[in-house]
Amino acid sequence: MAELLDVLRTEQKYQLNSVETAQMSYRLGQVLHQDAHSSPDGYLVRSLYFDTPDNTDFYDKVDGYENRRKIRLRIYGSNDSHAKLELKEKQGSLQRKRSLVLQREDAMRLCEGDYQVLLAQKSEFALELYGRMQQFLYRPKCLIEYNRIAFVVPDNDTRVTLDFNLRAAEGNNGLFDPNPMLYPIGEPGIATMEVKFNRFLLSYVKALVSNPVKMQISASKYGMARNKLIGTDM
Repeated sequence: MAELLDVLRTEQKYQLNSVETAQMSYRLGQVLHQDAHSSPDGYLVRSLYFDTPDNTDFYDKVDGYENRRKIRLRIYGSNDSHAKLELKEKQGSLQRKRSLVLQREDAMRLCEGDYQVLLAQKSEFALELYGRMQQFLYRPKCLIEYNRIAFVVPDNDTRVTLDFNLRAAEGNNGLFDPNPMLYPIGEPGIATMEVKFNRFLLSYVKALVSNPVKMQISASKYGMARNKLIGTDM
């Protein structure tokens, strides 16, 4: 049976320039632990996003619907033996993320539009995804990757991530390609800081991420990439 992960938490996003990113990384590193995969230069995160023929999930984001979703396959390197198929749903102020850990071969079949592999997972969540992806004709739409530095606090399942060097390609399903052809997204040197936690944010973590004081943003990487690639204002 495929491994199922189910997380419900608050996510806050902030945009940082290159100087702020360096300062934040240093400050967080003095207090918090980096996650097991992180390094001073960050690690790769690559996702293939699926959407309907008329891009329903993308335009739900553009139109600001409170309840919306994204479906993606995620890996952390082209040699990965597994991938995570994720359904991320915004529910008011909370984000719910459910994930299936799939074998590389099954993930590659999904990239080609063969969703029958979900029927073999013996999971209610896999059946739910199969029904949605078949009913609404989901297909691979956008490949996105970036570098991430991640810090963790076991209490409240808190994570603070700094994501930078965002690049993407429209209609690219080369999830496991060692060198996919991708294009830079956004302004050079701009990073996204995401603060993720359950119930409440610990006071000392709040103090760390609140300096400098920044306004929260709502733009997602998927929304930013597709807005850039297909030219729809958000």
